[in-house]
Amino acid sequence: MDAAPFAEQSGAMLRYEALGGQEFAPETVYLNSASSGLLPARSAAAVREALAESASYGTMGRDYFGPATAARRAFGRLMGVPEERVALGSSVAVHSAFVAASLPAGAEVLVAEGDFSSLVNPLAAHPGCTVRAVPLEALADEVRPGTALVAVSAVQALDGRIADLAAVREAARAHGARTYVDITQAAGWLPLDIAGFDFAVCGAFKWLLCPRGTTFLYLGGDPAGWPPAVHAGWVAGEDVGESNYGVIGRPAATARRFDEPHAHYSYVAAEQSLGLMAEVGVAAVHAHNTALADRYRAGLAEAGFTPRPAPGSAIVSTPGLAGAEPRLAGAGVRIAVRGGLLRASFHLYNSARDVEKVLALLRDS
Repeated sequence: MDAAPFAEQSGAMLRYEALGGQEFAPETVYLNSASSGLLPARSAAAVREALAESASYGTMGRDYFGPATAARRAFGRLMGVPEERVALGSSVAVHSAFVAASLPAGAEVLVAEGDFSSLVNPLAAHPGCTVRAVPLEALADEVRPGTALVAVSAVQALDGRIADLAAVREAARAHGARTYVDITQAAGWLPLDIAGFDFAVCGAFKWLLCPRGTTFLYLGGDPAGWPPAVHAGWVAGEDVGESNYGVIGRPAATARRFDEPHAHYSYVAAEQSLGLMAEVGVAAVHAHNTALADRYRAGLAEAGFTPRPAPGSAIVSTPGLAGAEPRLAGAGVRIAVRGGLLRASFHLYNSARDVEKVLALLRDS
């Protein structure tokens, strides 16, 4: 991959030197972070070390809780929320099922049409919920007195559209509804303020560069009003040494009461990946990613293609180009087709040369 300086916007610039010079060296032009991110070199090294350690100390390692605790703290800092409000898990769908279980019988859940299944399907599957889907742009206006929960992705996975989270939050407050935001496609590159939401979930294996099996759940509001930890196991006790057998007498006082027993290797890597993201900074990543995405959009327009409108997004999805994916793959470009759209997603390991290579291939198609 080209080691030229990264794109510049609003005075923010990323350079390979800021990443230690050797964090990423993909063999492909990787434009698929909206599916999963690349694992930094430091994270891969930490996993290799943990795997070797497991040959003598078991698959929970010598320190099962240490890396997970550090990852929880790092995620909280990156999102600007207290780590005491962050729970660890393994999938967005499990956290969505937990949120669904907290709702009263007959609850109306308002969602955006076509939002990601892991967010909305567990809500729809819960027998106590009725899901009503409306266009993303109308979400805030569609909140009504009978709405119990508004659930939405901060960034739409299909086409990169960015939700007006502030409007959704204020409309929900005005009608007494709770809020649940999925920041999986936003955390790491889009500046976010999640502190005012009741729940926020993040699958960290995309833009936060963690392995699959790394998920964080933020809980807002008064902890006294948090719902029961219906899936709590032994890691959810205030003293995990006392909570292995029988009913847990003392659940953790913090959001750790909502933890799942975590995938050790995933969180070993997560500690390192989140550390890297903190070093670079969300503002710098945002400037870099959106500059490349805008350059790609402009190139598409010059070539006669019209991407789906998604102003300010690092994700660009374009109709009429899905058939180009096999040829792009053959040329070493990793890109996605979703819903008949060719979806490109730009992250900190991409460069202007990546953009130009893809555009050249598309012009020749």
